[in-house]
Order: sequence, then C-alpha cells, then structure tokens
Amino acid sequence: MDKYRRCLILLSGGMGTRMCSDIPKQYIEVNGHMIIEYTLKAMLNWKTIDSLVIVAADEWQKKITKMLSETAFFGAGISKVFFLGFASPGENRQLSIKNALEHIEDKMSDDARIMIHDAARPLTPEPLLERMEKAGCETDADGVMPYLPMKDTVYESRDGIHISRNLNRNEIFAGQTPEYFDYNKYKAAVDALSESGIMSVHGSTEPAVAAGMNVVMVPGDETNIKITTPKDMDDFINIIKNDRGVYTD
Repeated sequence: MDKYRRCLILLSGGMGTRMCSDIPKQYIEVNGHMIIEYTLKAMLNWKTIDSLVIVAADEWQKKITKMLSETAFFGAGISKVFFLGFASPGENRQLSIKNALEHIEDKMSDDARIMIHDAARPLTPEPLLERMEKAGCETDADGVMPYLPMKDTVYESRDGIHISRNLNRNEIFAGQTPEYFDYNKYKAAVDALSESGIMSVHGSTEPAVAAGMNVVMVPGDETNIKITTPKDMDDFINIIKNDRGVYTD
C-alpha cells in the first residue's frame, strides 16, 4: 500500500449557525462554486500535498465527490492528490479531527505531516503555505501555526463584567488555520486527551501544546478570513469580484 507524506485534512462538517442559512456555509455557492471548492483550490498551492481526507456529513459526500472531478476549476494540481475518502463529523471540531486522524492511520508514512484546515476559510494565500512548509522543514518544529498580532488593547475579565487585569498584547496572538503537524506526534497528543478534555478543545493546536510538542508560529495573513457571519460572506464575494483570475475558472 502506498504511504503518504503530506495530507490535507479538510474540515467540512460544521453547521454554521451564525450564517443564518438553510445550508452549512461551506456549501453555499458563489459564482456557481461552493465555498469548499474555493478553499480546496487555494490549498492546492501547498506544493508538497499528496493526499486529502474530508470530514463531511453523509448527505454532502456525493456532491463533494462530484466536485473533486471538476479539473477545469481546480487545474492540474488536483491530479497529484490522492483522495483518501471521507471521515465522519464528530460532536465537536476536535472529535472530527480525531476521526480524520484515525481514518488515515494506516496510510501515512513514518515522517508524515498533516495540514488541518477549515472548509470555510477559502482565501489562504500561497505565501502563507510556503512559510508554514519552510518552518516545518527547516526547524525542529513538531507543528506550525499561523498567527495575527493583537491590534487592540486586551484585558482579562473573570466574570465578563469587571476587568480583572491588563494583558500584554505583545504576548497574545490570534491563531489561524491551516495548522501543520507531525502526524504521529499529533495523533498521540489527541489520543492522550480524556473524553472531557477533547470536548473542551477549541483550537487544533491546543492538544499539541498540552502534549509538549514544539509548535512554532509564522505570520498569518489578514486575507485568510474564515466565513462565519453574513458580513464575512460579503467580504469574500467582494474579494473574488476584484480578483476573478485567481478564484474563478
């Protein structure tokens, strides 16, 4: 059996309740293409990708399978990627990731690395992917996370009403996806979580940090937006209107 070294785990199982839409946000169509299509098109700029697994509910899998055959939209890059199939969505995001890690367990090489990405983040720029690959390969990092600096003054409030203390914004960072990990070390970190622990995870990097993995940060990108609200969708539509050669077929 072939073993794969660079696998994209694409998370497409969320319901997107804040979008006020009848269908999950990642399946909303813009210019005849679903948001997940734009996301995959952008991620194919990860030059060393050789495999793909998608976390998606059963009712969307047929449409996604058809989507993967649309080579005119994705270009030649899609032909180098072996589709490893679908993993089932979990009760929360981290359980979905756990399902994907288990789905590909016997297909990854000893030195495999994975990128975990949200299907609703469709504008990940190529230079960001290159920074992440470089940081992962040229350092002793077990993982790489893109970040944005905090622009506003930040405070801690223990009760949500009163300010408990000031925080140093130079020491606080907002994480983005994709996140890049040594597959075997990251899977061990996720497997080590308790049932209650995995339910409290909000970001993919949390289990890696808890396990003592060496995770480095690289500068993220303001355009790497996650579509969560109707305003985010409007911003995305405005961007692709002004850059049709990149985001349309």
